[in-house]
Amino acid sequence: MSKGRDKFIFKITVIGDGAVGKTSLIQRYTQKSFKEDYIKTIGAQFSEHEFDLEGAQIKVFFWDIAGQDEFHFLRPTFYKGSNAAIIVFSLEENKRGQTSYEHVKNWHNDFKKHCGDLPVMLFGNKVDLVDEKTLDEDKVQKLVRNRGFISYYKTSAKTGDRVNEAFKVMIKELYNKYKDKR
Repeated sequence: MSKGRDKFIFKITVIGDGAVGKTSLIQRYTQKSFKEDYIKTIGAQFSEHEFDLEGAQIKVFFWDIAGQDEFHFLRPTFYKGSNAAIIVFSLEENKRGQTSYEHVKNWHNDFKKHCGDLPVMLFGNKVDLVDEKTLDEDKVQKLVRNRGFISYYKTSAKTGDRVNEAFKVMIKELYNKYKDKR
């Protein structure tokens, strides 16, 4: 009797302040597209992406959770059943960028409070808007180490820079975590 292909379903919750590019990153990865206009996420949006990995069928559900404070009461419900999280902040060298970076710890604490110790990655988005040489990499790498994040990627939803690579690292991490538990 031949064994059928393994199937994996993962839920990855994408969190971070409003207007940092969470929805755009997911659209860039799943649809290979980018929309210039900002449309605020109300509550949460859901995206699905299917592909093969090492002979297994992978289906990923991305839960894009609104970053605005008025939706904080919904977050515990949306976190439920997550296998991992991606926290996104903006690399912009302005108030939004600075504040979104400062809030990474809050997002991580909130996710851990409701989901426990699951894999988390950090995306610094909008790299196309900054000079990478001026970014304080040491500060971010220290945060990644102290928080136990899987890794950190500087991404651009607009240009697609490092987006596929970053999402694939997270999905491969989940696949490796669960493939031996079958």
